[in-house]
Amino acid sequence: MATAIPTNEVAVVDPGFSDPERYALAAFLAGYRGLARDAYALDLRQFIAWCHDHDRRMFDVRRADIECFARDLEACGRTRATVARRLCTVSGFYRYAEQEAASHADPRTTMRYDRARVSLDRHATYIVAAFLTGAAR
Repeated sequence: MATAIPTNEVAVVDPGFSDPERYALAAFLAGYRGLARDAYALDLRQFIAWCHDHDRRMFDVRRADIECFARDLEACGRTRATVARRLCTVSGFYRYAEQEAASHADPRTTMRYDRARVSLDRHATYIVAAFLTGAAR
């Protein structure tokens, strides 16, 4: 009799990707390494699992679907920072896939470098401004 070993690993869902979806996922992740790649892969796995659970193909997803994904994350108790990071990953993936599809002739147009891109919401902008002006003491 086989016994189950408890684990906290994320279950892998194989939704049967189309060739363009498979290529876009692999190409997007190829631009990163180390912990950043691991984090983006986790975010995309969770989004892919959500799509699979809601009978959505990755390239048929609409903005409303992504909003529903975010609401489901919030309903599961994820913090605003976690939800924002997952949405940034999903957004970055779709932006990359769109650029890649539009620029097959010149791959240099979609090259990325390991630079952090930070986007601040209104609340974070006020905190940073207060810190820089000394008002946060």
